[in-house]
Amino acid sequence: MKSLRRVFGLTMAALLFFILLSQVGATPPMQSWEVTVLFTHDLHSQFLPKAEEGGESGGYARLKTALDRERAEHPEALTVDAGDFSSSSLMRTLYTSQAAELRTMGALGYDAVTAGDRDFALGGEGFAQMLEAAARSGERLPAVVLSNYRPSQDNPARLDLQRAMAAGGLQDYILVERGGLRIGIFGLMGQDAAACASVSGFALGEPAFYAQRCVDALREQGAQFIICLSHGGTSERKKSSEDQQLAKSVEGIDLIVSGHTCTKLEEPIVEGDTYIVSAGADGEALGSITLFIGEDGSLYLKDYRLISIDGTLPQDPSMAALVENWKEQVETSYLSRYSLRYDQVLTHSPASLPRPEGSWESALGELAADACLWATEALTGERRGAPTVAVLAAGALGAGLPAGDLTVAQVFDVLPPELGGDGASNGSLVSFYLTGAELRDAMEADASAASRIPGGQLFFSGLSCTFNTHRIPFCRVLRGSLQEPRYRVGPDKQLFTQIDDGQLYRVVANRYTVQMLERMEEYSFGLLKLEPKDEEGEVLSELSQRTLTNQYSDPIEAWYALAAYLSTFEEEIPASYCQPDGRKTVSNSWSPLQLLRVTNGVSIAALAGLAVLTALVALAFRLLLRARRRRRYGGGLRRR
Repeated sequence: MKSLRRVFGLTMAALLFFILLSQVGATPPMQSWEVTVLFTHDLHSQFLPKAEEGGESGGYARLKTALDRERAEHPEALTVDAGDFSSSSLMRTLYTSQAAELRTMGALGYDAVTAGDRDFALGGEGFAQMLEAAARSGERLPAVVLSNYRPSQDNPARLDLQRAMAAGGLQDYILVERGGLRIGIFGLMGQDAAACASVSGFALGEPAFYAQRCVDALREQGAQFIICLSHGGTSERKKSSEDQQLAKSVEGIDLIVSGHTCTKLEEPIVEGDTYIVSAGADGEALGSITLFIGEDGSLYLKDYRLISIDGTLPQDPSMAALVENWKEQVETSYLSRYSLRYDQVLTHSPASLPRPEGSWESALGELAADACLWATEALTGERRGAPTVAVLAAGALGAGLPAGDLTVAQVFDVLPPELGGDGASNGSLVSFYLTGAELRDAMEADASAASRIPGGQLFFSGLSCTFNTHRIPFCRVLRGSLQEPRYRVGPDKQLFTQIDDGQLYRVVANRYTVQMLERMEEYSFGLLKLEPKDEEGEVLSELSQRTLTNQYSDPIEAWYALAAYLSTFEEEIPASYCQPDGRKTVSNSWSPLQLLRVTNGVSIAALAGLAVLTALVALAFRLLLRARRRRRYGGGLRRR
């Protein structure tokens, strides 16, 4: 009996030993997960709601309400943003000193954000200063992830910028955990976005290469789900859809939150095993996506929604108070020098004046150009001297004006100052001289070359022109003359003066427009050349000494010129400003009298070329007839 028990005990021990041994090195049982990501992009400093037809959209106090509701349903949700969290609003004036945008995103509970081109609008130095200011606040902040955009090798401040960004917490990627799921998040700058950040002083690393590097590093560190915050964007044309191409090229990205193109995707784009999502711009919607991760790692879409941020949502009181605090700081640190307040009403507009989108004529463009010309006298205290005109490029206009009361903040958005390539504000007004012939070339640049440059359309004050779009490029202008601006003669009277090609005329523009004019030679293949000059006709090498200043020697910004001009309309903007006034006449006629009119050297060369071509065609036709006649009669020999 004892031996039987002994055998049984040894058998059970051996069995237990082999069972335990079989578990060594075995794969643990697979587990499924559910992950919810709340996302935005291209917020553009939309701290406050913006007026739209039928109501309002955006605003961080309402966004906070929407976020709180979603987190109540999904306590483990991540909140991320794909870049361009800042933009050219009055709040931008706090960017480098207070980091208002990033600190507010911390208060909104964002976990991670990346940067876009607009976040570099004050240069790489401005971006680094913003990060440092945010870090100094000691507040909860989102992680800033950006893996492929760093100071260029030839940037003299490269080392200082690298130190500042490291101190400010910039990282390639982060690894977080939600409900036991390890999630990797990395950031990318897109190719088109980098091209738009012309003053950053940064260099772009190839997005797909750096994305794969981040994915591989995160997988090695145990990431089970990977999110890419990309400021590359999507497009209806798949070949130019940067984030779709990224998903095709890089293995292992589960979700791409796509910014830059301001796209609003009602359904996710699925590229291979990658989901691509976008929620639109200016905080008009909060995106929410919930994905189920199967035991084999496969992704399944459980829920996708775009939650409208509009007047149906109540404003969160704490966030509304924070936004009011930022407004007060803007008034103290920036607007006080102009004796203006953030929400101060300047005048009333009987109609909306939209931002020009590729159109030759624009009521807003004409109003802003008139304001710049008016400022040369009203704000500088100068007496009228040489004939003066104003020129303004469409790209300088950042927003339209709504119907109704117009506030200081809304007017600032129309002509926001940015940083130019030389480090100076490109919103400052400067004055220089062009010859009459160059004024005609400026009109020709608008008629022929501007359409090839985004934001290149030009709007004039003090000039009138007529051009035909069916004439060959660079000789489309039929007539051009000086025109007294409407604020001098009234909306119903027109006074014209002939332009003298050899005379010098004073030109007022913001620096952005000057940069656009200087590019016209490139885009006209050298046919149009505009060289800013001084009073003596000497070509200027730079314009730093040509800035218009007020009586206190402060530079006059274009936005303030517009604000001051609008404030002269005590009750409302004249109705004549609510539509183009005809100072620029665009003809689409096929009349031979217009098409064949000689206007400049290009038209002479074109007509000469046409005459030569006509002669060659006539000669060829005559030789063809002669050859056919010879073949018919045996080469010209008579038969006997």
